[in-house]
Amino acid sequence: MAMLAKIKLPRFASLKLRIAILYAGLFAAVLAVVLALVNVSIERFGENSASRDLAASARVFDEIIELRARQMRGATDVLARDYGFREALATEDEATLASALRNVRDRTNASSAFVVGLDGDIIGDGSGALPPAEPIWFALDSGENKGVIQLGDTLALAAASPIEVPDLMGWLVLASPLDKAEMARLGELAAVDFHSEVLLHDDLPDIAASQPPGTVIEAHDEARNLFRVSVLPSLQDGLDPRLVLRHSLASAMAEYAVLKYLIVLVGTLGLALVVALGWRIARGITKPLSALDDAVRQFGRGEEAVLQAETDDEVGRLATSFNSMVEAIAEREREIIHIGLHDGLTNLPNRKLFVEQLGQALARRKDGERVLVAYCDLDDFKVVNDTLGHPAGDTLLRQIAARLNSELGNARIARLGGDEFAVLTVVENENESLLPIAQHIQNCFAQQVEIGGHTVDCSASVGVAVAPIDGETGVDLLKHADLALYRAKRGGKSDFHFFEPSLDEQARVRREMELDLRLAIKDGGFELYFQPLYSLAREELEGFEALIRWNHPKRGMISPAEFIPLAEETGLILQIGEWVVREACRSAREWPEHLSVSVNVSAKQFSTPGLTTTILQALTQSGLRPNRLELEITESIFIADVEKTLSTLHKLRDLGVRIALDDFGTGYSSLSYLRSFPFDKVKIDQSFVRDLNVEGNNAHAVIRAITTLASALGMRTLAEGVEYAEQREILRREGCEYIQGFLLSRPVPASDVAALINCRDVGGLIRAVG
Repeated sequence: MAMLAKIKLPRFASLKLRIAILYAGLFAAVLAVVLALVNVSIERFGENSASRDLAASARVFDEIIELRARQMRGATDVLARDYGFREALATEDEATLASALRNVRDRTNASSAFVVGLDGDIIGDGSGALPPAEPIWFALDSGENKGVIQLGDTLALAAASPIEVPDLMGWLVLASPLDKAEMARLGELAAVDFHSEVLLHDDLPDIAASQPPGTVIEAHDEARNLFRVSVLPSLQDGLDPRLVLRHSLASAMAEYAVLKYLIVLVGTLGLALVVALGWRIARGITKPLSALDDAVRQFGRGEEAVLQAETDDEVGRLATSFNSMVEAIAEREREIIHIGLHDGLTNLPNRKLFVEQLGQALARRKDGERVLVAYCDLDDFKVVNDTLGHPAGDTLLRQIAARLNSELGNARIARLGGDEFAVLTVVENENESLLPIAQHIQNCFAQQVEIGGHTVDCSASVGVAVAPIDGETGVDLLKHADLALYRAKRGGKSDFHFFEPSLDEQARVRREMELDLRLAIKDGGFELYFQPLYSLAREELEGFEALIRWNHPKRGMISPAEFIPLAEETGLILQIGEWVVREACRSAREWPEHLSVSVNVSAKQFSTPGLTTTILQALTQSGLRPNRLELEITESIFIADVEKTLSTLHKLRDLGVRIALDDFGTGYSSLSYLRSFPFDKVKIDQSFVRDLNVEGNNAHAVIRAITTLASALGMRTLAEGVEYAEQREILRREGCEYIQGFLLSRPVPASDVAALINCRDVGGLIRAVG
């Protein structure tokens, strides 16, 4: 049996030496691992760096080619507009043409210059190869003005300009070869060394042809070439040129060999010195890492953290990268905050920032100072968007924002959204009048703006609230300025209004009425009243006009003049209008067949796409014949889109219903609308009827003119607001066919309609309701 020998290791006399040897062994092991990792990192970094450099160089190369194309295009533009050149082309002076082409070719260092005629002929400068005519002609005719063409066996960069005398006669083309010499010259401007060439798609290497353009591809060959392919524009139909850049990754990585050797050398020296200088090396390594750790913790707590990059090694680069990261994050945070607090279109503060600025101004307000807030809304901004397009509207908003900034000095301007702006200014003099300030703000919007060749008249309505009189908080000031704006818009365009306490009460009443309107729609709180329409010719009832009434549970009967405008503004008129049509048709179904029912249709209701469907459903559900339903409209429906309005009217007429023009004579364009659409009936506004009792006016002549015009156009006439028998007789003499008013009856509930139907004459009708 073999004996195990005990080997006794020599004992070192010094603990320091043992520690040095042990530390050296550990250091050597760690160093080996570190060197391996560093080598991998360098390899990865080199590959990524080479790929980025190639991509960056490709972009630079693309820009160089684009710049060269623009240079040639500039030269062609100048020559194409030259009178002598165009005259030579028009007169087919080939000698002059050739001279001019050679001159522009030499001045631009191009290789070829030629003219492509509209007939497909090519006139060259007589010194170079010419491209095929037909593909070039098709590309030029489609609007292309620069790109690659085929000159013999060489691809060339070409730029073209149209020749107009003044009609198009052809195109002037300059071409510069993209051969090896030219590509090498252009490549000298790039950041890294690479090989470049322009190839057709079919001639690309397989590895480049299989990848999408713009992708950096590594070929697994000995040189480890990197490829990048870019698409070049073509000025020749059927030509598909590509810019191919090739960069040797192996050559690029060779530059990092010195770095690797340097790292190994440093490691070796470190190993030799580790025993004596171990503690200093440890401290030198851990100190910057500890500083980085502290900086990261500080940054995590939101504190400012900056590292001093004292060396150029990995630790120094790490410190520099950390500082760059901190700056980038801080910059992104600033950008995010800016985006969150500013309007993207005008770069003005948005509502959130404006509210903060308003709060700060109120908090800093001194005794005697006043804080003025103006809420501004552009007039007819929707018309600009609808007629000129949304880009024109955006341009208008930007120009207004610039004007406000330049005109209002130290005032703070904000865009609150849409076409709404806000102005905040502090008035230090307590005796200063605020009226000129509000007038100046309003005048800043009153201007003519040129947008895309169109002149746009701009104006705004402005509501003003002032602290501390109108409120001491930002919420109150903005609310009161908004109420003042609402009051200004009701007063007309291009006006301003200061807040008054009564506006707050009006807004409260308005909100309550809106809520009550919604409840009335939900709970069926409306009812229809009917006012008779009387035929003067037949001395009998013609039908009834349906009029909505609202019997409020607390306030009693509310006039339509009070709640209909609110319903129009809030959009509730659509639901109310649908109910009126359905209920009117249902009620009229119970009347004798010769009686019709008239229903008013609001402009907002008329503009909805589903109006025709609503009318059809009401007729179908009630069983009422379409010719017994008459829709009354006002000329305000024509304001937005006349063509669309006429289309809707014809669709309604196709259903079989009748159309009446209400309040005739009160608008500026009533006569033109009568010519545009064959209305069944024209309702003469009651203002003309009232004037019949006034001596010395021309009301008789106006009535006669309307009835004569309507009769000539095949339309019937009805006079509204007839209250006296004398008015009735005058209207009869002047040719009016129908009347409506208190002379016959006030509007009555549906339950009283039967009594009116049973009357046979006007006297009986009056007695029935008297």
